[in-house]
Amino acid sequence: MDFPAATADQWRGLALAALRRSGGATEDTTLDQVDDLLATATYGGLTVAALHTPDTASLPETGLPGQQPFVRGARAAGAVAGGWDIRQRYAEPEPTELREAVLGDLENGTTSVWLAVGSGALPLDALPEALDGVYLDLAAVVLDPGDAFVPASRAWFDLLAARDVEPGKAAGGFGADPLGWRARTGDTAGLAGALTDAAALAGRCVADAPGLRAITVDATIHHDAGGSEVEEIGCAVAAGVAYLRALTGAGLPVRAALSQIEFRYAATVDQFATIAKLRAARRLWARVAELSEAADDGGQRQHAVTSSAMMAARDPWVNLLRTTIASFAAGVGGADAVTVLPFDTRLGRPDAFSRRLARNTQILLVEEAHVARVLDPAGGSWYVESYTEQLAQAAWQWFTEIERAGGLAAALDSGLVADRLATAWDARAADLAHRRSPITGVSEFPNLGEQLPARRPAAAPVGGGLPQHRYAEAFERLRDRSDAYLAATGSRPVVHLATLGSPAAYGPRVTFATNLFAAGGIAVSTEHGSVVACVCGPDKAYPEQASPLAERLRAAGAGRVLLAGRGDYPGVDGYLFAGGDAVALLTTTLADLGVPE
Repeated sequence: MDFPAATADQWRGLALAALRRSGGATEDTTLDQVDDLLATATYGGLTVAALHTPDTASLPETGLPGQQPFVRGARAAGAVAGGWDIRQRYAEPEPTELREAVLGDLENGTTSVWLAVGSGALPLDALPEALDGVYLDLAAVVLDPGDAFVPASRAWFDLLAARDVEPGKAAGGFGADPLGWRARTGDTAGLAGALTDAAALAGRCVADAPGLRAITVDATIHHDAGGSEVEEIGCAVAAGVAYLRALTGAGLPVRAALSQIEFRYAATVDQFATIAKLRAARRLWARVAELSEAADDGGQRQHAVTSSAMMAARDPWVNLLRTTIASFAAGVGGADAVTVLPFDTRLGRPDAFSRRLARNTQILLVEEAHVARVLDPAGGSWYVESYTEQLAQAAWQWFTEIERAGGLAAALDSGLVADRLATAWDARAADLAHRRSPITGVSEFPNLGEQLPARRPAAAPVGGGLPQHRYAEAFERLRDRSDAYLAATGSRPVVHLATLGSPAAYGPRVTFATNLFAAGGIAVSTEHGSVVACVCGPDKAYPEQASPLAERLRAAGAGRVLLAGRGDYPGVDGYLFAGGDAVALLTTTLADLGVPE
């Protein structure tokens, strides 16, 4: 039996009816307005439609995996044969403990090592002890040396020689990223010399150790500073072009120079944005290679790391859900290597248990869910293809704006990059503060009685340049104030909930207020005694009872009276409602309760 084809206008009609029922549209709203009402605006300035059809998807050719423009993957075989590279990060300064951790992870599924070395991390002279027992011709090692990539590379080649490992059999990289260091630290000295050193190191790798990459473009710096996918890709391409110029200027052929650059991106809980970001980044880098007359060598090597900014210190177990989604998106998006940050990253140095969970998250995706068995599984989706194209176009515009400003170094020095990132962060921070972007365990469903796992202190990250934001930072600062108050006084700051009506009538508002106050570390009580009170009841009770109750509460000692709901009632100082600025309200409430900043 044949059924008539559904049309887009039929879908819009059904969507409009649903919008009217939910209050999102009125009887005067027309079908032509539905698309705008349902579209989503991103922090990068994109407008993502809710419905995608062949008629709306006017898209360029994406090619095949391993072919120009590499949207569908940098390699023809992708990760089908053995899965993507499961790369574990280590920032352990003690060589004995590091060796135990590395060997344990390599024996149980990790396929490469990402090792922080130098200041605050493993000393370079401890490399032989820390990697004793690691087969350096089998396990790839990627160093994270900060600005010390020259001595780090020297120490690495010395280690290979001491182990009788031919450099040509080693794999990994040296993590040279002078522009990234400049962005992270604000250090403007020595960039020209650092670029020269990076080019010399790349030349040595090409000649003696083609399995080693000299340069890593770390775009997570711009992500952590508040940038959207657009800023992250654009800054990455700008940095990559700067390195490409430096390497070819030092005499390397374009093809060899391209082979010496790896790109690192953040993978977030927004899985479709992550998938589209990785695909768009490959397209842009392929365009750079094409313009450099090396089109067939434009497959971008990508390392995806679960976002540091999205990790929370409160209720850290929820980080497991965040990193699972992010690593899934990274794999589907075609990342060559993926690093899952342990769930306790925000608490200090991860322990063996949290590293095992991080490692096994990827192993389950690769070996049990078989995510890597399909090449570019999101390819062909009109939504993903459209999102990829929008990101690519917007990121290219941002990249060209950086180029017009004189390149990434000049754009960093002038404040162009910082201003652009700040604009994106301000928009995200507003959504976080108003709980339009809720954080489970932090701004929603917080647990005031939680006992956080104890972890050894971790070295403070280098700073001084672009800011390093966390999505939970505003709420966690409030919780820290509450914890300090608890330690000093023996009790949490408390708000009195004054109820109206029956438990069934006031229950939903009590639950809402309790959850909201807990997000700022504030406990609640139905007994008098607090200088801040909050009226909780049904909407129908407020017109007649809210103001008289507020007067009684003030007479009983409340200096500030709030109300759970909307309105404008005499005697009420503030209102709690979905979509309100929770951070501002909680900050004021803590101050009213005498909690020091």
